[in-house]
Amino acid sequence: MTPSASPDRDDTGPDDGPTADAFHRGGFVLVQPRKGHRAGLDAMLLAASVPGGFSGRLADLGAGVGAAGLAVATRCRKARILLVEREPEMVEHARLTLAHEANAALRERVDIVAADVTLTGGARREAGLADAGFDFAIMNPPFNEGADRASPDALRRSAHVMEDDLFERWLRTASAILRPRGGEVALIARPQSLGDILAALEGRFGGARILALHPRPDEPAIRVVLRAVRGSRAPLSLMPPLVLHDSAGNGFSARADAAINGQTALFDG
Repeated sequence: MTPSASPDRDDTGPDDGPTADAFHRGGFVLVQPRKGHRAGLDAMLLAASVPGGFSGRLADLGAGVGAAGLAVATRCRKARILLVEREPEMVEHARLTLAHEANAALRERVDIVAADVTLTGGARREAGLADAGFDFAIMNPPFNEGADRASPDALRRSAHVMEDDLFERWLRTASAILRPRGGEVALIARPQSLGDILAALEGRFGGARILALHPRPDEPAIRVVLRAVRGSRAPLSLMPPLVLHDSAGNGFSARADAAINGQTALFDG
Protein backbone atom coordinates (compact mmCIF):
# COMPACT_ATOMS: atom_id res chain seq x y z
CA MET A 1 0.00 0.00 0.00
CA THR A 2 1.46 3.36 -0.94
CA PRO A 3 2.21 5.74 1.96
CA SER A 4 0.36 8.54 0.20
CA ALA A 5 -1.36 9.58 3.42
CA SER A 6 1.57 11.92 4.10
CA PRO A 7 1.34 14.54 1.34
CA ASP A 8 3.38 17.36 2.90
CA ARG A 9 7.10 16.86 3.50
CA ASP A 10 9.74 19.31 4.72
CA ASP A 11 12.95 18.38 2.89
CA THR A 12 14.92 21.46 3.88
CA GLY A 13 17.30 19.55 6.21
CA PRO A 14 20.49 17.67 5.30
CA ASP A 15 20.24 15.04 2.59
CA ASP A 16 20.85 12.21 5.07
CA GLY A 17 18.72 13.70 7.85
CA PRO A 18 15.12 12.93 8.81
CA THR A 19 12.07 14.35 7.09
CA ALA A 20 9.13 16.10 8.73
CA ASP A 21 5.89 14.76 7.25
CA ALA A 22 2.47 16.29 7.88
CA PHE A 23 -0.52 13.99 8.42
CA HIS A 24 -4.24 14.63 8.96
CA ARG A 25 -3.93 17.65 6.68
CA GLY A 26 -1.42 19.31 8.96
CA GLY A 27 -2.92 18.08 12.22
CA PHE A 28 0.41 16.65 13.32
CA VAL A 29 3.91 16.01 12.01
CA LEU A 30 6.10 12.90 12.06
CA VAL A 31 9.89 13.16 12.11
CA GLN A 32 10.98 10.06 10.18
CA PRO A 33 14.18 8.52 8.82
CA ARG A 34 14.62 9.58 5.21
CA LYS A 35 15.26 5.96 4.20
CA GLY A 36 14.07 2.63 5.56
CA HIS A 37 10.83 2.07 7.46
CA ARG A 38 8.41 4.99 7.11
CA ALA A 39 4.86 5.29 8.38
CA GLY A 40 1.94 5.85 6.03
CA LEU A 41 -1.46 4.55 5.09
CA ASP A 42 -1.56 1.45 7.33
CA ALA A 43 -0.91 3.52 10.45
CA MET A 44 -3.60 6.05 9.58
CA LEU A 45 -6.20 3.35 8.96
CA LEU A 46 -5.25 1.60 12.21
CA ALA A 47 -5.77 4.88 14.08
CA ALA A 48 -9.19 5.18 12.45
CA SER A 49 -10.23 1.95 14.22
CA VAL A 50 -10.45 3.86 17.52
CA PRO A 51 -13.90 5.36 18.21
CA GLY A 52 -14.24 9.09 17.74
CA GLY A 53 -15.29 9.77 21.32
CA PHE A 54 -12.48 7.79 22.94
CA SER A 55 -11.14 9.55 26.05
CA GLY A 56 -9.23 6.82 27.90
CA ARG A 57 -5.67 5.53 27.98
CA LEU A 58 -4.33 3.89 24.80
CA ALA A 59 -1.15 1.90 24.15
CA ASP A 60 0.30 2.00 20.64
CA LEU A 61 2.26 -1.27 20.58
CA GLY A 62 5.21 -1.29 18.20
CA ALA A 63 4.62 2.41 17.62
CA GLY A 64 7.61 3.21 15.43
CA VAL A 65 7.87 7.01 15.32
CA GLY A 66 4.34 7.26 16.76
CA ALA A 67 2.20 7.59 13.63
CA ALA A 68 -0.94 5.75 14.74
CA GLY A 69 -0.77 6.92 18.34
CA LEU A 70 -0.42 10.57 17.36
CA ALA A 71 -3.23 10.22 14.83
CA VAL A 72 -5.48 9.01 17.67
CA ALA A 73 -4.31 11.83 19.94
CA THR A 74 -5.05 14.40 17.23
CA ARG A 75 -8.59 13.13 16.60
CA CYS A 76 -9.50 12.13 20.18
CA ARG A 77 -8.56 15.22 22.15
CA LYS A 78 -9.04 13.71 25.61
CA ALA A 79 -7.18 10.47 24.94
CA ARG A 80 -3.84 9.73 26.63
CA ILE A 81 -1.35 7.78 24.53
CA LEU A 82 1.66 5.62 25.36
CA LEU A 83 3.98 4.86 22.44
CA VAL A 84 5.72 1.50 22.95
CA GLU A 85 8.69 0.85 20.67
CA ARG A 86 11.71 -1.49 20.83
CA GLU A 87 14.11 -0.13 18.20
CA PRO A 88 16.37 2.67 19.54
CA GLU A 89 16.39 4.57 16.23
CA MET A 90 12.60 4.62 16.11
CA VAL A 91 12.40 5.67 19.77
CA GLU A 92 14.75 8.57 19.03
CA HIS A 93 12.63 9.66 16.06
CA ALA A 94 9.48 9.40 18.20
CA ARG A 95 11.13 11.76 20.69
CA LEU A 96 12.06 14.12 17.87
CA THR A 97 8.47 13.92 16.68
CA LEU A 98 7.08 14.96 20.06
CA ALA A 99 9.62 17.78 20.24
CA HIS A 100 8.53 19.17 16.85
CA GLU A 101 6.83 22.54 17.26
CA ALA A 102 3.80 21.39 15.26
CA ASN A 103 3.05 18.79 17.95
CA ALA A 104 3.26 21.08 20.99
CA ALA A 105 -0.44 20.65 21.80
CA LEU A 106 -0.07 16.85 21.95
CA ARG A 107 2.93 16.53 24.26
CA GLU A 108 1.06 16.55 27.56
CA ARG A 109 -1.03 13.57 26.47
CA VAL A 110 1.64 11.42 24.77
CA ASP A 111 4.47 9.47 26.44
CA ILE A 112 7.11 7.07 25.07
CA VAL A 113 8.36 3.77 26.51
CA ALA A 114 11.36 1.98 25.01
CA ALA A 115 10.35 -1.66 25.41
CA ASP A 116 9.78 -4.91 23.54
CA VAL A 117 6.06 -5.55 23.08
CA THR A 118 6.59 -9.26 23.82
CA LEU A 119 7.95 -8.77 27.37
CA THR A 120 6.04 -10.76 29.98
CA GLY A 121 5.33 -10.65 33.70
CA GLY A 122 7.51 -8.46 35.88
CA ALA A 123 9.74 -7.38 32.99
CA ARG A 124 6.75 -6.02 31.13
CA ARG A 125 5.41 -4.23 34.21
CA GLU A 126 8.82 -2.73 35.02
CA ALA A 127 9.01 -1.40 31.46
CA GLY A 128 5.85 0.64 32.08
CA LEU A 129 3.13 -1.69 30.76
CA ALA A 130 1.06 -2.28 33.87
CA ASP A 131 -1.55 -5.01 34.19
CA ALA A 132 -5.04 -3.72 33.29
CA GLY A 133 -3.58 -0.22 32.87
CA PHE A 134 -5.12 0.67 29.51
CA ASP A 135 -8.54 1.04 27.91
CA PHE A 136 -7.42 0.43 24.31
CA ALA A 137 -4.41 -1.06 22.53
CA ILE A 138 -3.57 -0.73 18.84
CA MET A 139 -0.94 -2.61 16.87
CA ASN A 140 0.53 -2.67 13.39
CA PRO A 141 2.91 -5.63 13.84
CA PRO A 142 5.39 -6.86 11.21
CA PHE A 143 3.19 -9.10 9.05
CA ASN A 144 5.24 -9.99 5.96
CA GLU A 145 6.19 -13.65 5.65
CA GLY A 146 9.87 -14.47 5.93
CA ALA A 147 9.74 -15.90 2.40
CA ASP A 148 8.65 -12.51 1.02
CA ARG A 149 11.32 -10.36 -0.56
CA ALA A 150 13.10 -8.83 2.43
CA SER A 151 14.48 -5.31 2.50
CA PRO A 152 18.28 -4.98 2.76
CA ASP A 153 17.67 -2.27 5.36
CA ALA A 154 17.83 -3.97 8.79
CA LEU A 155 15.43 -1.55 10.49
CA ARG A 156 12.89 -1.77 7.68
CA ARG A 157 13.18 -5.59 7.73
CA SER A 158 12.61 -5.65 11.51
CA ALA A 159 9.48 -3.53 11.09
CA HIS A 160 8.01 -5.67 8.32
CA VAL A 161 9.01 -9.35 8.63
CA MET A 162 6.84 -11.51 10.86
CA GLU A 163 8.39 -13.68 13.58
CA ASP A 164 7.03 -17.04 14.72
CA ASP A 165 3.92 -16.79 16.95
CA LEU A 166 3.92 -13.03 16.51
CA PHE A 167 0.18 -12.51 16.94
CA GLU A 168 0.05 -14.87 19.93
CA ARG A 169 2.75 -12.90 21.73
CA TRP A 170 1.50 -9.43 20.83
CA LEU A 171 -2.13 -10.22 21.69
CA ARG A 172 -1.02 -11.85 24.94
CA THR A 173 0.53 -8.52 25.91
CA ALA A 174 -2.56 -6.60 24.83
CA SER A 175 -4.75 -8.88 26.94
CA ALA A 176 -2.51 -8.38 29.98
CA ILE A 177 -2.44 -4.58 29.84
CA LEU A 178 -6.10 -3.95 29.00
CA ARG A 179 -8.79 -3.64 31.63
CA PRO A 180 -10.48 -7.02 32.08
CA ARG A 181 -13.98 -6.08 30.94
CA GLY A 182 -14.44 -3.77 28.01
CA GLY A 183 -10.82 -3.08 27.13
CA GLU A 184 -10.42 -3.14 23.35
CA VAL A 185 -7.70 -4.05 20.89
CA ALA A 186 -7.38 -3.20 17.21
CA LEU A 187 -4.84 -4.27 14.63
CA ILE A 188 -4.13 -4.11 10.92
CA ALA A 189 -2.69 -7.11 9.04
CA ARG A 190 -2.76 -9.08 5.82
CA PRO A 191 -5.86 -11.22 5.17
CA GLN A 192 -3.80 -14.43 5.19
CA SER A 193 -2.94 -13.82 8.87
CA LEU A 194 -6.57 -14.02 9.99
CA GLY A 195 -6.31 -17.65 11.08
CA ASP A 196 -3.38 -16.89 13.40
CA ILE A 197 -5.06 -13.75 14.70
CA LEU A 198 -8.34 -15.47 15.53
CA ALA A 199 -6.46 -18.30 17.27
CA ALA A 200 -4.58 -15.76 19.40
CA LEU A 201 -7.83 -13.97 20.31
CA GLU A 202 -9.37 -17.22 21.62
CA GLY A 203 -9.95 -17.10 25.36
CA ARG A 204 -8.86 -13.46 25.55
CA PHE A 205 -11.04 -11.36 23.27
CA GLY A 206 -14.47 -11.68 21.72
CA GLY A 207 -16.92 -9.65 19.68
CA ALA A 208 -14.34 -9.30 16.93
CA ARG A 209 -15.31 -7.04 14.06
CA ILE A 210 -13.38 -7.46 10.83
CA LEU A 211 -13.23 -4.85 8.07
CA ALA A 212 -11.53 -5.75 4.79
CA LEU A 213 -9.61 -3.09 2.83
CA HIS A 214 -9.86 -3.39 -0.97
CA PRO A 215 -7.76 -1.31 -3.38
CA ARG A 216 -10.73 -1.08 -5.79
CA PRO A 217 -14.28 -2.46 -5.86
CA ASP A 218 -13.38 -5.43 -8.05
CA GLU A 219 -10.04 -6.35 -6.41
CA PRO A 220 -9.30 -8.70 -3.50
CA ALA A 221 -8.64 -7.32 -0.03
CA ILE A 222 -5.02 -6.47 0.77
CA ARG A 223 -5.47 -5.65 4.46
CA VAL A 224 -7.90 -6.34 7.28
CA VAL A 225 -8.57 -4.14 10.28
CA LEU A 226 -9.84 -6.05 13.30
CA ARG A 227 -11.23 -4.72 16.56
CA ALA A 228 -12.18 -6.93 19.55
CA VAL A 229 -13.18 -6.64 23.21
CA ARG A 230 -11.38 -8.26 26.12
CA GLY A 231 -13.56 -10.79 27.93
CA SER A 232 -16.46 -10.49 25.47
CA ARG A 233 -18.42 -13.57 24.40
CA ALA A 234 -20.10 -11.84 21.48
CA PRO A 235 -19.76 -13.49 18.05
CA LEU A 236 -17.51 -12.37 15.24
CA SER A 237 -18.87 -9.87 12.71
CA LEU A 238 -17.80 -9.08 9.15
CA MET A 239 -18.28 -5.37 8.55
CA PRO A 240 -18.95 -3.61 5.24
CA PRO A 241 -15.58 -3.34 3.45
CA LEU A 242 -13.61 -0.19 2.85
CA VAL A 243 -12.69 0.45 -0.79
CA LEU A 244 -9.66 2.70 -0.98
CA HIS A 245 -10.02 3.91 -4.58
CA ASP A 246 -13.00 4.22 -6.88
CA SER A 247 -13.09 2.26 -10.15
CA ALA A 248 -11.51 5.12 -12.08
CA GLY A 249 -8.68 7.41 -11.04
CA ASN A 250 -6.07 7.21 -8.27
CA GLY A 251 -7.71 9.41 -5.68
CA PHE A 252 -9.05 7.94 -2.45
CA SER A 253 -12.74 7.23 -2.10
CA ALA A 254 -14.62 9.70 0.10
CA ARG A 255 -14.88 7.23 3.00
CA ALA A 256 -11.22 6.23 2.79
CA ASP A 257 -10.08 9.85 2.58
CA ALA A 258 -12.10 10.75 5.68
CA ALA A 259 -10.66 7.83 7.65
CA ILE A 260 -7.05 8.46 6.56
CA ASN A 261 -7.27 12.14 7.48
CA GLY A 262 -8.87 11.74 10.90
CA GLN A 263 -12.36 12.90 10.02
CA THR A 264 -14.20 9.66 10.77
CA ALA A 265 -13.73 6.33 12.55
CA LEU A 266 -13.98 3.04 10.67
CA PHE A 267 -16.25 1.28 13.15
CA ASP A 268 -18.43 4.20 14.30
CA GLY A 269 -22.06 4.22 13.34
